[in-house]
Amino acid sequence: MGNVRRPSIRRVIASAALGSVALAACGGGGNDANGTPGAPPTGESDDAGITVEQTAGDSETAGIVAGFAEVFAAATPLDGVPFDVASLDGTDAVVWFWAPWCTICRGEAPEVAEIAKRYSGRVQFVGVAGRGELDAMQEFVEDTGAGTLTHLADLDGSIWSAFGVFGQPAYAFIDNSGTVDVFVGGLGGNALADRIDDLLAT
Repeated sequence: MGNVRRPSIRRVIASAALGSVALAACGGGGNDANGTPGAPPTGESDDAGITVEQTAGDSETAGIVAGFAEVFAAATPLDGVPFDVASLDGTDAVVWFWAPWCTICRGEAPEVAEIAKRYSGRVQFVGVAGRGELDAMQEFVEDTGAGTLTHLADLDGSIWSAFGVFGQPAYAFIDNSGTVDVFVGGLGGNALADRIDDLLAT
């Protein structure tokens, strides 16, 4: 990508009070099902009980396309329709990271689909499946009714790695300037909607 700068990424990890059960149930650090290593980042706990880490990056960015075009382009769309990463540039977006065997991901999927429908036209949603086989990912989408979202199969883990995601479920909230906040852990429908409202307000 030459001298192109990636958007800044801020990771927010569910704490013991808010989401350690989610991380334990669906996997955190260590090697994933495809053998890709991952480890939780270190950080400081704020007053709300959330661990936050600011990764290196430049907040002045041209947008999401400049930083992540290559990894999105390499992913396999589950519906067979090529994904146009340019559609993420200059808009608010939510990237939902899930795994087909993750029970929490499965439980959240209908709510994610409903929230995506509610915010249609204002926020773009993209599901990124990893740590599993392609057929299991397709079955997950069919079983959970989440087929209204665009889903990409991140078979080599490159998108997860680019966003610093080490466990699932996780969410990347991308504002229209290209700044990314990553939350690792489960989010119920109301909490997800609240975060999207915050995203739209920036």
